[in-house]
Order: sequence, then structure tokens, then C-alpha cells
Amino acid sequence: MSVTTVNGHRSQGLTINEDAQRMIDVARTEGIDTVWDRLAAQEPQCGYCALGLSCRNCAMGPCRIDPFGEGPQKGVCGADADVIVARNLGRTIAAGSSAHADHGRDILEVFRAMARGETTGYRIADEAKLIRLATELGVVSDGRDIRQVAEDVADALYEDYGSRKDALALASRAPMPRRQLWDALHITPRGIDREQVEMLHRTHMGVDNDYVNILLHALRTGLADGWGGSMIATELSDIMFGTPTPVMSEVNLGVLKTDHVNIAMHGHNPLLSDVVLSAATDPELLDLARSYGAKGINVVGLCCTGNEMMMRRGVPIAGNHLMQELIIVTGALEAMVVDYQCIMPSVTDVAKCYHTQVISTSDKAKFPGATHVSFDPAHGVETARQIVRMAVEAYPNRNPDRVRIPVEPVRMMAGFSVESILAALGGTPQPLMDAIASGAIRGAVAVVGCNNPKIPQDYGHVELTRRLIENDILVIVTGCAAVANGKAGQMLPESAALAGPGLRAVCESIGIPPVLHMGSCVDNSRILVLAAALANSLGVDIDKLPLAGAAPEWYSEKAVAIGAYVVASGISTVLGVQPPIFGSPHVVDLLANGLDGVVGAKFSVEPDPEKAALLIRRHIEAKRKGLGLPCLELDSTPVASAVSGS
Repeated sequence: MSVTTVNGHRSQGLTINEDAQRMIDVARTEGIDTVWDRLAAQEPQCGYCALGLSCRNCAMGPCRIDPFGEGPQKGVCGADADVIVARNLGRTIAAGSSAHADHGRDILEVFRAMARGETTGYRIADEAKLIRLATELGVVSDGRDIRQVAEDVADALYEDYGSRKDALALASRAPMPRRQLWDALHITPRGIDREQVEMLHRTHMGVDNDYVNILLHALRTGLADGWGGSMIATELSDIMFGTPTPVMSEVNLGVLKTDHVNIAMHGHNPLLSDVVLSAATDPELLDLARSYGAKGINVVGLCCTGNEMMMRRGVPIAGNHLMQELIIVTGALEAMVVDYQCIMPSVTDVAKCYHTQVISTSDKAKFPGATHVSFDPAHGVETARQIVRMAVEAYPNRNPDRVRIPVEPVRMMAGFSVESILAALGGTPQPLMDAIASGAIRGAVAVVGCNNPKIPQDYGHVELTRRLIENDILVIVTGCAAVANGKAGQMLPESAALAGPGLRAVCESIGIPPVLHMGSCVDNSRILVLAAALANSLGVDIDKLPLAGAAPEWYSEKAVAIGAYVVASGISTVLGVQPPIFGSPHVVDLLANGLDGVVGAKFSVEPDPEKAALLIRRHIEAKRKGLGLPCLELDSTPVASAVSGS
């Protein structure tokens, strides 16, 4: 990793990417704060909060527990470390689940309005998927107008947000043994909003004071995300914008163009970005751009909105979470158009140093210093044209002397939906199961999640993935992790050369990379569907499969919710960033050990990606042994994982 000194500032180990490093250096030269500078200014961070031992749930506090046993051991209300840590974790999962649920509801509302003919710029792009979903939900489609079918599907999915059901509709996709286990544990997700509200109620002072009971409901809340809000968002996005199929694109800051109007779509919701892409090809707006001296209009993505555009339209993606300030520092960005989630308030401060327009679009996500253009799906086309026009009109304000596009873009392949994976396998998961059974593929790991400035940007994702694929483990990626692996050149068919001999042969035979892009954060629900399909093909529960999850650089509440539903669905998960639970040894033991005997999966924490890869390989070989498949003998030397019981 590079080390530079700029005006007395040392940039060491902040990122593994040349484009990010060069822009960090530029920002420091010009006195512009970035996320890494603000992290340094926060040190030392609160030790009580890092351990999960602080509580401000009522006005008798804030309270904290002394981890050394020399100070308070109970809060004012009498809550001990176990209760406080469990409450905090439960609320975190509820918040993360609500973010995905609200995203799903936004898609659902527009989907229903589209079905009623109340929007502009939207249509049903995948009728076949709509019919399949309608059949699954018990909606009659034969002989009916497709829009009527869509409206009834919307009404059926609205029911999953309420409190009237015993189980979410799409939870029926889980294998029967898993659903029976959920029922036995009383954690079957009943209503998306219901579980979130109940989590907040349980963690109010004076309600649930049993840390085990709190954490079981936290799993239920997470399940309402994975098999509810996130899955609804994914299914309806596919129907409206198209189910992804493999597509070639490009990634990193090199996707910006010096001679074009550059627009970055940032956030998580595809509703706006899809119509902006269409508006960017409008002849009138293109003529306006040319009149200002630009050769065209270049739309690129950031974070999960970028993943949404890439996997369906092949739109290049400029970067992941920690690149959002640095893309402005290039001096080549006319507009950053944001919807919601993972958008730093700092982008408006950085934009003040350049000509970049920050345009907020969601009424639930306003940013002081940004220009707010309220996005109304009823006038989607008109709103998109207004936004693109604002970007074009910012182009004459660009200072050519400050334009710095630091690297050339890297090619990558995106767009592996469950449908496209099965199509590549001949319409059935059996070839994949055969490859796993033979040992050509040892197993599969979902490497997901965010960037965290506490870890060198992308290092955890890239190094863990490298170690897994070279040992014949197929890697599936979403969100910021997908962007990291793309920048590292791990997501091309020819990158099969980086894999072990078995995985390489499988990838080369069907022309796929050893690292498969499955979409945005909400699209982790695709991983659940694929895991269920594999389990059903073998007639076993998900927890018996040689699968694992990993979030090497997570930071957000959404990531905690994802981890909860992945583990509750039977897939053990390794985290690279320590969660705030270590103030309670009982909570740590439950999550790291006890859950394995309850839901068949558990959490581990291992910040070193090489050690994390070894933990995962041992786990996968143990699962293979349980299925009677040929196994490798791995070094049994204990890995000193922070939370693994080893």
C-alpha cells in the first residue's frame, strides 16, 4: 500500500485503490476534509459505545456499565450489561431492517401506481416474472390484463407490511425444515412493520429484560427484512426494470469523461436513476450539452444505485461508499443526484469547493446545501429531464485546470440474478450441486457489505475473495463488495485464471467469473433464494450446505440486519469489523456459539481476511463432511478469532 506525505499529512493504508489514493492526496493538498480525516478527528472513540455498554433509551440516563467491574454494573432502571447490549443490538437490527423495508415499500407504491396508469416513465419489463410471482401469491393471471394482475400482486404484497398474517408470503420460499424450525422458535416473520415495531417496543424501558428473548426477536426482525422488505424490493425492481442478465461494464473513477457532462447517481433506489438514464439520451438535452462545449452526457453510478443501473443497463460505476467525496474532488462531476441511504452529509461541503451540484430527490432525505428536487413518480420523466438539465447547465462552470481523472477504468461483468445463474446451468441448480459434490467447487461464500474507513478501503473484500477463489470456493458479491472486487479485476471471465483448478474449470466451461455480481444491498435476498433452491434440490435445510457469509468492511445498521437474516436462515457469517456487543460475554457467547445449536449457524469476527478465509474454509469442509462429500484436511491450528469460540 502506498505512503504519501502531503503538507505534513501522511496517507498510509487508507485504501488499496490508486484512484482513491490520488484523490485523497488532492483533497489534503487543497485542505478538503474527507471521511478519513473526520475519523482521525474522532479518536479516541467512546469505549462504552464500542462495547455496547451505553444506554440512552430513557431520560433516567444516559447510563453505562463499567466493563472492568469497578464502576456501575447496572443502569438506573436496573438493566445489566446483557440487557443493554441486547437492546442496542436489537434496535440496530430494527433500524437496518426498516431501511430495507421502506425501500421495498417505495418500490411497491410506484409499482401499484404504474399498474393503475398513474406514473410516467415506468412499465412492466418482465411479464414472465410477474406471472410467476402472481402464481406464487395466489393471484389469477390467465385471461386477465397484465396491469390488473400487477395491481392484485401489489395488494397481496402490501399485506406483508401489516399485522394480520401468521407468516410473510415470500418466506414460503425457504425450505420446509427451515420454516418448521422458525415456527418452533417462534421467530417466523409475520409482518415487516410488525416485527420492527415490536422490536422497538421490547427494547423500551420496562418491557423485555431477557437478553435471549430480545435477541431471538432480533433474528425475527432480520428475517422480516431478508424474506420481506428486501425480497419485495428485488422482485418488483426486476419486474419493472428487467431481471438482470450478465452484462459487461466498467468500474472506478476512470469512468468519468473529461469532455462530457458527468452525472453520478448515488444511493439505493432505482426508481429515479432509471428515468434519468432515459432523460440523458433526450436529443434536446444532448443539443444543450453540445452548445456548452460538451460531447455528450455521461451517467455513472455510485454505491447501490450504481449496482442497480449496472446490472440492468450496463452503466459504469465510479465507486463504492468511500468514493462519494472523492468523485467530487476529480473536478469533473457536474451533478451528484442522491436518493437515500449511505449518502454522507459531507458531500455538500465538498461540493462547495467545486462546481458540482448536489441534487437531493427524496422528501425523506434532505441535505442542507443541496438543491432539492422532489421526485414524484407521477411525473417521473419530467422530473428526470429537470435534473439532467441542471447538470448540463453546471458544465460551463467547470474549471478545466482542476479536472483530475486519475486512472483508466477496469472492465467487469455484472448481472447474475438467480434466473441468469440457473439459465447458465441449463435451467436447474443440479450442475452446480454436481460440481460441489465432486469437489471441483468446495462451496460458496457471499461476500457482502460496505466500506468502513477503519479498514483500508476494499482490502478486506479483495483479499478475502482472493483467498477463497484460489481454494476453489465460488464467491457471490453484492453492494460495495461487488464494486471492490470489480476494481480489483476479479469479476471477468478471464479472471477464472485466479481461481483454483476446479473452480477455474467450471468457470471456463460456461464463461463466467469466479466472483458473481448479484446486485445491490437489497439483492442479498437473491442469495437466500439461491440457497433455498440448492437446499431443496438436495432435500436438506440451508444450514447443511457448504455455504458461508462474510462482511469484511461493514459499517451500517442495514448490514447488521442482513447478518441477522443470513444467520437465522442457516448461513454462518464472518464479520471483519467488531460489533458493539463485547461488553456482554453472554451475548457474545450466544451469537458466536449458542446460535449454532438453535438455528444451525453463528457469527464470527475476524478482521484479518487471510484468517477469515481459513475459518470459512474449515466451516465449508465441515459442512461437506456432514453431507458425506469428499473433504480436505486443513491445518487445525486455532485461529484467534475475536468471536468464534476458537
